[in-house]
Amino acid sequence: MTEPLDVAKLQRRLAEFAVARNWQPYHTPKNLVAALSVEASELVEIFQWLTPEESARVMSDPDTAHRVTDEVADVLAYLLQLCEVLGIDPLAALDAKIDRNERRFPAP
Repeated sequence: MTEPLDVAKLQRRLAEFAVARNWQPYHTPKNLVAALSVEASELVEIFQWLTPEESARVMSDPDTAHRVTDEVADVLAYLLQLCEVLGIDPLAALDAKIDRNERRFPAP
């Protein structure tokens, strides 16, 4: 049985992957943000010319679903690496942001 995934474990795996390839000198905040932007753009590219209805069905095509899943993974990987380098707890950051948004945009 495998261990459940968590953010810290994934960040450790990403860091170990980079160290094993001596990539950590390139994992500066600037470079990670640029890579994150590129990967997010690759995700946008998949949806760019789809109608809203087609976009809602994007995961029904196995080839497209695989591309979407890979790009989501790439975006998340770079975001987690950026958080690691900057010392940001991504879950705490999101939790705090939701709290602020609930105050800014109260439900009717």
